[in-house]
Amino acid sequence: MKLRNTALIIFLVVLADQTLKFYIKTHFYLNESHNVLGNWFRLYFVENEGMAYGWKFGGQSGKMLLTLFRLGAVIFGVWYLGNITKRKYNKGFIVCAALIFAGALGNLIDSMFYGMIFEDSYSFHLAAAFPKHGYAGFLHGKVVDMLYFPIIRDAHFPKWVPVWGGDDFEFFRPIFNIADASISTGVITILVFQKRFLKQHTDNGPFDTVETGAIVNDDVQVQ
Repeated sequence: MKLRNTALIIFLVVLADQTLKFYIKTHFYLNESHNVLGNWFRLYFVENEGMAYGWKFGGQSGKMLLTLFRLGAVIFGVWYLGNITKRKYNKGFIVCAALIFAGALGNLIDSMFYGMIFEDSYSFHLAAAFPKHGYAGFLHGKVVDMLYFPIIRDAHFPKWVPVWGGDDFEFFRPIFNIADASISTGVITILVFQKRFLKQHTDNGPFDTVETGAIVNDDVQVQ
């Protein structure tokens, strides 16, 4: 797989992710929701200060550490993608790695820059882009999430289930974005097809054939 094809995948994922986030941020009030396909697929605007799917990590200092971790992961990803492409890894594995990288880059853009290029969002105020003063400084932006799939609603765990017995149950509860979906798709696909991906690379072998000018025939005795 050529490096330019890998770059194209990353570009398209990041473009789709950032376009949808920009639209949601400037056209939706915070916590505003609109049905897309019935009640089971909605655009629901929330902002995430932590990790993927709404998980949080250690307040503002934890957020900065998470952003720096994402930055380090993206820098490492640039090297890693170039390396596996040069070494001709399985095409499917390279595509999955590109999806993971694109997702990490998409959320990194939010964390690094959105605080400076957007106003804060409220349930009564639409955020404007490129104000004189953004809602936060560098590295402190919030990640925009909007994809919501409440396929199963108004259900309850049976009372005999440990810990959650009798509690409300909803599937799928987390609200996420295209970048999160890209990361999850890449990781899950690698886990499912890892044997195929690694087998092909092993079969190709890390060793190069060495050609020599030596003549080998019945008259040559090998000791």
